[in-house]
Amino acid sequence: MAKKNRIPDKYMIWIEARKRFHLSPAHIQMARELGLNPKKLGKLVPGNKELWKLSLPTFIEKIYCKHFGREQPLNVRSIEQIVKEKNEKQEERKKTITEKENIEI
Repeated sequence: MAKKNRIPDKYMIWIEARKRFHLSPAHIQMARELGLNPKKLGKLVPGNKELWKLSLPTFIEKIYCKHFGREQPLNVRSIEQIVKEKNEKQEERKKTITEKENIEI
């Protein structure tokens, strides 16, 4: 039972990045869609002497707008929602497979 609620490592990295850089779920989803590496987001954060750099959320928004032509994703979902939906989908698949096996036997 505890295994169902476990968040996979590939999503856990994004949750840690969201907490570390104070990003919203929309910014995380935009960064994921752009293919950014969550481990290297720290390089994009401006330092004290880098006044020319945009803040990380603004930078992600700007690149997303350039690439996709809109300001935000149409359907914003947090990482937790994505994992929950994925687990529910897997449970449904398991049910249908077991039902098909029972019918065939």
